[in-house]
Amino acid sequence: MAVAFAAVAATTRSILLRDVDHRVSRLLTQETGEFTHFVDRGVDPVTGEPFTDPRRLLEVFLERQYADPGEELIGLVRRSGQGPAQLTQARELSVAHPLHRDPAARRQIFAAAGSTGTLDRPSGELRWAKVEVAPHGGEPEAAFVVAFHPGAEQAKADDVFRILLAISGVALLLTTGIGWVVAGRILKPVRLVRTAAAQLTEQDLTRRIPVRGHDDIAALAETFNGMLDRLERAFAAQREFVDDAGHELRTPITIVRGHLELMGDDPAEREETVRLVTDELDRMSRIVEDLLLLAKAERPDFITPEPVRLAELTADVFVKVRTLGERRWELAEVADREAVLDPQRITQAMVQLAQNAVQHTTRGERIRVGSRIAGPHVELYVADSGPGVQAQDAEVIFERFRRGTSRRGARTSGAGLGLAIVRAIAEAHGGRVGLDATEGGGATFALTLELVRPLEEVRT
Repeated sequence: MAVAFAAVAATTRSILLRDVDHRVSRLLTQETGEFTHFVDRGVDPVTGEPFTDPRRLLEVFLERQYADPGEELIGLVRRSGQGPAQLTQARELSVAHPLHRDPAARRQIFAAAGSTGTLDRPSGELRWAKVEVAPHGGEPEAAFVVAFHPGAEQAKADDVFRILLAISGVALLLTTGIGWVVAGRILKPVRLVRTAAAQLTEQDLTRRIPVRGHDDIAALAETFNGMLDRLERAFAAQREFVDDAGHELRTPITIVRGHLELMGDDPAEREETVRLVTDELDRMSRIVEDLLLLAKAERPDFITPEPVRLAELTADVFVKVRTLGERRWELAEVADREAVLDPQRITQAMVQLAQNAVQHTTRGERIRVGSRIAGPHVELYVADSGPGVQAQDAEVIFERFRRGTSRRGARTSGAGLGLAIVRAIAEAHGGRVGLDATEGGGATFALTLELVRPLEEVRT
């Protein structure tokens, strides 16, 4: 801004000085033109005849002129035998060091070969123009001189330049102060981001930046807060994974170690011990796989959505779950729409719900599988006719390693991660998993997902 202000002031001064130069040139041209016209057509007011005496010509012309500020109108006549530049008459206004009081300068102008020029005098620059008078075509006997002193006009331009510099300095100071304050307020959220980033540790990811306004800085703060949310969830999932793994794997490891330490030499005992150890190792493998799946649920690539026909997906799920147990399987209803979801993950969740229904029913009991439209959502459900879920269990069965209280006919051997996986799959799709009582007895588990668009619109 300082360079810009200085450039504006210098340019303004240059323009003003150029205007002064042009005005002086026009004035000199105008005055010499008027005198030339008077020489050609002027007459002596006394005789009524054209002028024959140069002195008389200059006197009459100068009597009729009025000089502008800084301007001099001078008549010069050659002296007989004594050299040139005898002053006949002068007109001037507001000139500190006039030309007509400087004989040396008058002689220099009179003797100059050109009709215009510039004199650099101690008192300042002088611009002049002259028209020589030679009635008989010989050497000039007289001359009309127009002299202009541009110092006052140039001083005005310099005054404007200094004023502009002063104003620019004040404006620069004000702008710097305002810019400092505004920049500080604008960059305050950035400093908060830096401070928050410096204070973050693995043990404390709860710090957030307050978001105010709707500008780019507010968007940056929101993005940073979102990143902190993802980091906090990732660290929480990591800690939860470690805690769950340590908690759930401790028991089977203890069982395996105990059986191996007590194993004798009897072949039957060794065979039974190997069977028990293998069973515990298989259970540990399932627990680890389920925990890894739940940990992966926090990643963006956990699901791969694509357009899926709900009728085909429901039918495929029904065919797959029929092999889980000897139950009275029914395909209750299908939704003839299309939704954007991950068919493999949804199938995994539905198979888990069906497996859960098989574990809590007996042979010959009914299990229904279906899908239906519920307003802007689609529901994929598994309904069994078992003993149902007790009220105190409905709030906890979707949490990790939480099982409901023992129910009649239940034969569960899992680690309590199945319904937690179902909930993770539903939430990854932006939906939810719910539990309702089945009419006539039993439990209905339903995945509620957003319905994107009808099938006929997709075809169009």
